[in-house]
Amino acid sequence: MKFGPVGVEEAHGAILAHSMMVATGKLQKGRRLSAIDVEALRDHGVKHVIVARLDDDDLTEDEAAEQLARLLQRENLRLSPAATGRVNVYATRKGLFRADKQLVDRFNRVDPAITLACLKDYSQVSDGDMVATIKIIPLGVSKRLVDQAAEILALADAVTVHAFQAHSVALIQTQLPSVKPSVLDKTVQVLRRRLAPSGSVIVSERRVVHEENAVVRAILDAEREFDGSGPRMIILFGASAVCDAEDVLPNALRLAGGIVDHVGLPVDPGNLLVLGHKADTAIIVAPGCARSPKENGFDWVLDRILAGQPPTPDDLMGLGVGGLLMEIPSRPQPRELAGHAHKLQLGVVLLAAGQARRMAGAGHKLLAEFDGVPLVRRMADRAVEAGIGPVAVVTGYRATDVGAALEGLDVEILHNELFETGMASSIKCGLSSASRQQCDGLMVVLADMPGITSDDLKALADAFVQAEGRAIVRAVASGKRGNPVILPRATFADLELLDGDVGARHVIETCGLPIIDVELGSSAHLDVDTPEAVERAGGILRG
Repeated sequence: MKFGPVGVEEAHGAILAHSMMVATGKLQKGRRLSAIDVEALRDHGVKHVIVARLDDDDLTEDEAAEQLARLLQRENLRLSPAATGRVNVYATRKGLFRADKQLVDRFNRVDPAITLACLKDYSQVSDGDMVATIKIIPLGVSKRLVDQAAEILALADAVTVHAFQAHSVALIQTQLPSVKPSVLDKTVQVLRRRLAPSGSVIVSERRVVHEENAVVRAILDAEREFDGSGPRMIILFGASAVCDAEDVLPNALRLAGGIVDHVGLPVDPGNLLVLGHKADTAIIVAPGCARSPKENGFDWVLDRILAGQPPTPDDLMGLGVGGLLMEIPSRPQPRELAGHAHKLQLGVVLLAAGQARRMAGAGHKLLAEFDGVPLVRRMADRAVEAGIGPVAVVTGYRATDVGAALEGLDVEILHNELFETGMASSIKCGLSSASRQQCDGLMVVLADMPGITSDDLKALADAFVQAEGRAIVRAVASGKRGNPVILPRATFADLELLDGDVGARHVIETCGLPIIDVELGSSAHLDVDTPEAVERAGGILRG
């Protein structure tokens, strides 16, 4: 292939290297120039163009990409038409993407002009996801090189998608007095979400004492309830983590007639996983971190089984590189020894951006005076007085007036320009401050709750510290949820996805973290949304 600038009169039959505008429109890169195109370029005042001229044994970029991509065509994969030297490969089923790294590397080393990029091996994919792309870099490439690359792709499957198989799943959870029923309930919810992409369902759930005989009976009972069609799996969650191959749950698996294939995983979090089977039923003893929706070693093993790719012990022991995942605060033990743990840092965000629509024109509730002090200043002052961390106030509606009421206080004022969209935008605005300061948790305080005191805020913060930052802390009134609430760092990613006029309730209920309720009495429910509520609470509206 010859590449470079030529006079426009010599460009007929050549391939245009860069898109160019002419009077009749745009001539796209990669276009083989016709006599009409040359005339249009000349009429537009173009003297020279950069082109490629192919030799007799060259293929165009699209021809080469198409020829190579056809060798990737497999069940559960779809190819796009070739364009600009590229063919994309898409999944047509939900499943697990597999890549032969050695084969892909050999392909890419044939010549820099010929490339294949794909997802990581064992990536979970959905119908329509792009999983790979073949791209020819220049406008043409030697057929000899294409043939060499094609020979490599013909050796084996370079990329594949193994469709998920819907499994019938039996869930067994053991119990100890220290484990709250709410933790077990949330485990069920989190597991259902993990199984959903494969169409798998929990067909039975049992909660038994943490003893071998009870677990054995539960395994045998679960087996009898399977309907006999389709693949099946038993998943056990222990009230106490597995710490030895002879511990309660692996021993119960053996006593029930099953086989323990492997104990332990070089993935953190996820070390304490046990994999076994009984006949054709896969059995997983899940690590405690699998109660959280965050990615951990359990996900890697579960996805492989659901896709009909059960891992061998050798496979499992090869997961160490890349197996150091994000810390999950709900884990039973932190990685660092307690003596080296850092002091927990809390951020406080006071939400003061709302439009007070229910005030019916009587004035802004946050500017109502309580003992001569505007409510928003009263609440900000109490947050500062609690001394539990930096305080940020999110403003929106009547931001200038609210800001003036806070003048002189040691608070960061964050203006939420999207305040009209609802509470979610204010939470995310406040979150930016906590994230920036690397806080371990975010205390969300509503500015219209005049009964909340600095001692209340301290009590919530103390509970968070006692839980070592690995639990949600929530104010309650007579056992009913209220405000404020403390959200650990593990929830920050989910908070960023909030949208509309919603608070953090959905995140609290679905994140899988334990919840600690702190009784604050009626103050946890008292907000002032109407003129009458302001008056009953002892406030005076000033218009």
